[in-house]
Amino acid sequence: MVGMAHSSMGRRLVACLLNVSEARRKNLVETVAKAAIFDGDGRRREGTTVLNIFNDDDYNRSVITIVARIECITEAVLSACEKACGLIDMSAHEGGHPAMGSVDLVPLYPLGEEVELEDCAKEAKAVASGLTKQVSGTSAFFFGVADSPQHRGLAQRRKELGWFRKNPDKEAVRPDVGPLPQKRYGLTGIGASPYVTNCNITIDTQDLVLGRSVAKAIRESTPGGLPGVQVLALSHKGAVEIACNVESVMGKPLNQDGEGGEPWPTFSIGGQPYHHVPASVIAARVAKLAGQQGVATKGTALVGFTPHECRALAEKALSLGIGEFWKEQRRINM
Repeated sequence: MVGMAHSSMGRRLVACLLNVSEARRKNLVETVAKAAIFDGDGRRREGTTVLNIFNDDDYNRSVITIVARIECITEAVLSACEKACGLIDMSAHEGGHPAMGSVDLVPLYPLGEEVELEDCAKEAKAVASGLTKQVSGTSAFFFGVADSPQHRGLAQRRKELGWFRKNPDKEAVRPDVGPLPQKRYGLTGIGASPYVTNCNITIDTQDLVLGRSVAKAIRESTPGGLPGVQVLALSHKGAVEIACNVESVMGKPLNQDGEGGEPWPTFSIGGQPYHHVPASVIAARVAKLAGQQGVATKGTALVGFTPHECRALAEKALSLGIGEFWKEQRRINM
């Protein structure tokens, strides 16, 4: 990766932004995070760290940023998933964010030149196999490179499975691995792709129709939309949040500078160049669109890190031997 490929330690790193359907019980979420770092006997797993825990009480959803060497990632992520399934009952879940599983999403991202997308896909399939075998009743679907041979993206798979509906019909779902979804565990999405950043912009209104019009305008599938941006408008803490998954796109950016002149970050996987839209460009576009309808923005939140930040922090944490790195940061990235 450009600016990210000079340390031998970093070349075999994989990130997992584990999404679990719980945020209000902070100790429970930390217990899930610690399960990635420590084995059943309390021994620290080498080559593994948790960089960040992001909790959103309103959504009742947390994102745990796990990074490990590729030979350690499956064990770490699987252990965290098992712990989450034991502690989170999806049948009792309430929250403002769409979700289908106690463990809702398990995406694996390569963080270095020596890790290919196919390597991450192999580990994703190992996580799915291990979870459904070790926690009876769990089920999963694949997305991205792990979805062979179609390689359907996360947004497409979620749409097919009814994830965006308020009350999805889980009995109509046919998982890729495991039994029909059970109420306790629901359905887990497991996959591999180039890095995805989560960027949320709050607009100062409670008008969801207006929010949806803004979201539609910046969505990748809309003519003139932003590349790699998948987006929802959600009610959030008395306002509307434009919640974006910012996917990394193959190729060099056609427009090297975005609104404000900021270069679009680039990196490479397996010799292929990728880029992603900066959060500042998304925020500027949302501010412009909302402003045209007389609505101001209230703030921008990054859930976790950009690919470059994730790589740099992971190298630091692992070089210092720090597993619970989120405690060392003394801050939460929002």
